[in-house]
Amino acid sequence: MFSKILIANRGEIAVRIIRTARRLGITSVAVYSAADADALHVREADESVNLGGGPASSNYLNVEAIVAAAVQSGAEAVHPGYGFLAENAGFAQAVVDAGLVFVGPSPEAITTMGEKVAARNVAIAAEVPLAPGTPDAVPDAKTVLAFGEEHGYPLLIKAAFGGGGRGMRQVYSSDEVEAAFDAAVREATAAFGNGSVYVERYLAQARHVELQVIGDSFGTIATLGDRDCSVQRRHQKLIEEAPAPGISDRTRAAMADAATRLAQHVSYTGAGTVEFLLDGDKFYFLEMNTRVQVEHPVTEMVTGVDIIEQQLRVAAGLALELPSPVPLRGAAIEARINAEAVEGGVFRPAPGPIDLLEVPEQADLRWDGGYVSGDTVQANYDSLVGKLIAWGSDRDAAIDRLHRALGALKVEGISTTAHAIRYLIDTDDFRSLRAHTTWLETEVTIPDEEPPMDRSEVFVGGRYYRIPVFPEGAVAAVAGGVAVAAATATGASRSGGGRRSKKAAFDGRLVAPMQGTIVKVAVQPGESVEAGQVLFVLEAMKMENPIAAPVAGTVAEVTAAAGDSVPAGTVLAQFEAEGS
Repeated sequence: MFSKILIANRGEIAVRIIRTARRLGITSVAVYSAADADALHVREADESVNLGGGPASSNYLNVEAIVAAAVQSGAEAVHPGYGFLAENAGFAQAVVDAGLVFVGPSPEAITTMGEKVAARNVAIAAEVPLAPGTPDAVPDAKTVLAFGEEHGYPLLIKAAFGGGGRGMRQVYSSDEVEAAFDAAVREATAAFGNGSVYVERYLAQARHVELQVIGDSFGTIATLGDRDCSVQRRHQKLIEEAPAPGISDRTRAAMADAATRLAQHVSYTGAGTVEFLLDGDKFYFLEMNTRVQVEHPVTEMVTGVDIIEQQLRVAAGLALELPSPVPLRGAAIEARINAEAVEGGVFRPAPGPIDLLEVPEQADLRWDGGYVSGDTVQANYDSLVGKLIAWGSDRDAAIDRLHRALGALKVEGISTTAHAIRYLIDTDDFRSLRAHTTWLETEVTIPDEEPPMDRSEVFVGGRYYRIPVFPEGAVAAVAGGVAVAAATATGASRSGGGRRSKKAAFDGRLVAPMQGTIVKVAVQPGESVEAGQVLFVLEAMKMENPIAAPVAGTVAEVTAAAGDSVPAGTVLAQFEAEGS
């Protein structure tokens, strides 16, 4: 086993790896950006290395700097966690070339399975079922249109390199193809440094079920059961559970066999996840993630296996010592507690200082967190604060325990997803296994502390959004990811009973609803726009947030450009409302 490892990541996954390393007697080395100088993972690690300031490309995505830090610190191995460079074959190769061990699969396996088109070809060779899709990356929107004409809609445009819902757009008609293609390429380029995308048929009401696999260098592939990750927003998971409920033994065994064949086909070593879409009893290969998953704790809770430890053992050249099959015990469910505002059906990034974070402590409850009271959730990184995981003797018991724990969780200073998840897991649809991958965005209204806003429903760039009707004085809100900016009016207020006051006149200012970077400007001075038309796209906390016009009118001035970093409230455009 190793004596010292460097962890090329931050946040909760870095803390998670550090704690297993400590239990195993391994010295941990953290890396950090200037913004993260006092972060929890830095405080928890035995040693740390400053990678400097600037955006993530200058530090957490800087291969040369991280490898140099590992060599200079005397680390024997590098654990990439998830995100950032975890599925970057060039990084894995650079680690190996420096004489260090990469805690993960070979660069060749990362290249093959991390490139989604190549992974589909492996699935074909391994006789794993696939939904219809393009055999190669698509060069332009015309190719997407041709695929749609042949296979029908809806479609899904997906980043060929990467995951986590980034670089992914739903397309419901030919009219949406061009905007969706451009948005997917842009987001994939920003997130993964590669804008290649491919297309596949979109199964709108399928479930997302995945298999956890671990392989060693002796050819053994172990499966640690399956997980259901169907509750998602923006194609990013919010709730996960193990084992996946309501699946026949025959289907469960067939998925495990398919995942094993796929891993064996690329001589896979380390931890990985084979993801499927489940439509009734039929399943289709989605992708393979060549890293540890965010949701790995639910598998650990039902198997008793420390997946991080197994990663380190395999990387050190040791053989897996797991029973086959690995027995499962009870059920576990995980809630991702993200720094996001959910009022009015919103999942809007909400970074800032955490005044108080108190997690209930009891048996069969686990918290994997990247922050404590007094820490600040940075706007430059993802919104995950931590994960609350509950175990129970069966699914209902696990859900009940998580429901109580979410009610006892205290987070002050920032908005989080805790309230929304507590509501979701107690709905009849969730408990009765009627949730699917678009359920949250199309069929659920999450109640607010105050009466919910009136809504209209739209599709923008292949994504479903709810746009609220704003009360007088609202500055901005985001509905399902679309930021709809409104004017600030004097004298606006809510009555104590929650009734809305009369609507004030629009003052013509379109403002940024949150801190972020403008990645697209879709309007010019003099242009006439419709209410709900997307005028800007703002990236915040690794999510794109289209900003739409609150009313119809004519744009008089555009005061923001692509690449601008703007604080919340920045005026982006001035325009005259129609009829004013």
